[in-house]
Amino acid sequence: MATQTKERNAVTSGKTTLVAEPGKQEVLVTRVFDAPRERLFKAMTDPKLIPQWWGPEKYMTTVDKLEAKPGGSWRFVQKDASGSVHAFHGVFHELVSPERLVMTFEYEGEPGHVSLQTTTLEEVDGKTLMRDQMVFQSVGDRDGMVQAGMEEGNNDGMDRLAALVPKM
Repeated sequence: MATQTKERNAVTSGKTTLVAEPGKQEVLVTRVFDAPRERLFKAMTDPKLIPQWWGPEKYMTTVDKLEAKPGGSWRFVQKDASGSVHAFHGVFHELVSPERLVMTFEYEGEPGHVSLQTTTLEEVDGKTLMRDQMVFQSVGDRDGMVQAGMEEGNNDGMDRLAALVPKM
């Protein structure tokens, strides 16, 4: 019930909500976007659009690989101003345009810690409610990701995505 209340707050505020309940292996992110879900789905699967919103603005994101289909793989590389590189990759398990994406996510700097990410896009009052559920292999993996700055990076990326989709 608490999660539903937080989602309702996200619907009215338009800001990103990240919930990581103690002792659970998951993180739930919700955000309402003032755009049709078709635009969000495209932004999440188009290699030309991903660098414009994915991750914190302080990093330059490059799409190394993106096969947006079941069984297809993806790999994104981020570089900061000092030249530090961070890479992420995964495999798509399901894509149902424009409502659902299921994929794995792994940070190459900490190999072996794979999460399963399910993103749903639901029309609500002319806007799109995004629910992003990330399930980690352990509570420790989830806590490590949260402590590594997940919320800041996620919020920045969602703000950038919210700014991008009305322009598409």
